Amino acid sequence: MSRSKERPARGGLRGWGGVAGMAAACAVTAAVTLLPLAHHSGGAAGADAPGGGAVAADQARAEECTEPEASLPASSADGPSIEKIKERGKLIAGVDQNSFRWGYRNPEARELEGFDIDLVRAIAKDVLGDPDAVIFRAIPTNQRIAALERDRVDVVVRTMTINCKRLEQVSFSTAYFQAGQQVLAPKGSTITGYDKSLKGMRVCSAEGSTAYEALEKQSFGALYKDDFDGTERDPDLLTVPNQLDCLVRLQLGEVDAVVTDNALAAGQAAQDPAVELKGKAPFTTEYYGVATKKGADDLVARVNKVLVDYRAGGDDSPWMTSYRKWLAGGLPGIAGPPAPKYRGD
Repeated sequence: MSRSKERPARGGLRGWGGVAGMAAACAVTAAVTLLPLAHHSGGAAGADAPGGGAVAADQARAEECTEPEASLPASSADGPSIEKIKERGKLIAGVDQNSFRWGYRNPEARELEGFDIDLVRAIAKDVLGDPDAVIFRAIPTNQRIAALERDRVDVVVRTMTINCKRLEQVSFSTAYFQAGQQVLAPKGSTITGYDKSLKGMRVCSAEGSTAYEALEKQSFGALYKDDFDGTERDPDLLTVPNQLDCLVRLQLGEVDAVVTDNALAAGQAAQDPAVELKGKAPFTTEYYGVATKKGADDLVARVNKVLVDYRAGGDDSPWMTSYRKWLAGGLPGIAGPPAPKYRGD
């Protein structure tokens, strides 16, 4: 999956060995449409971050954003985006296919499963009357926004954090899950969390992720940026296109730790008993949302209506049913989904 030049492994882990195999299997599976993977530099299309002369303007507008989780009121009304999906007869969803318990390919059933996949099917059922009326397109972390901008997908449901910077490029539903950044490292590591114990350590994160943004703001002396980062010469060692590549790097001993969402890290710790979450709690609070193309207001409102229904029913809600099935084992104690916020409330 990764294109980096291999270095001799240092202190390779001996835990669950199927992750690298699963990653390789995902790369060759034909049942899911894969978007082309391209490096980005400067203002090149395909990055989650804006480029070129738009950066200053985007930053200025982002400073005016004070409540990014506030979305459009829920509505079942049709509009141009909904009509396009109905005419096609399929919802095209950008998802992950290698995040255990969120969006991953079951090697036995050879089907995509997970918490995010359940939500995609709920959207398809509401809009099209059929939970299976979906075209899944697996997209790397660093091309989620590009997939929407280029009309390759209708929605992205891929553990995507809502924030002000991204709202300049895409639209978001209300939040459907609360997460936060945390450090994943071998159990015997001297790393204790997102703190000074990271000094001099090689830390991996996904390109275009909030984890990478956090490291840019405060790295504690960690090595987190590749030489030629963001160019065609990027070796994809410390910054990688897909978050799962970081776990593979950790298992090979090529990095010392990973910074990622605790929700994803919990799934990876479940896959590999040799690693664990470091620190008592996440060091950020983040919310996942369903992303759409910027300005697809009718689709955003419709997804928000789906989420109203998805949250309803308390402990018997579709949300809690999916949570118990996929996430409760690694993220116990969650009483329910985050409450929706709407603009103008």
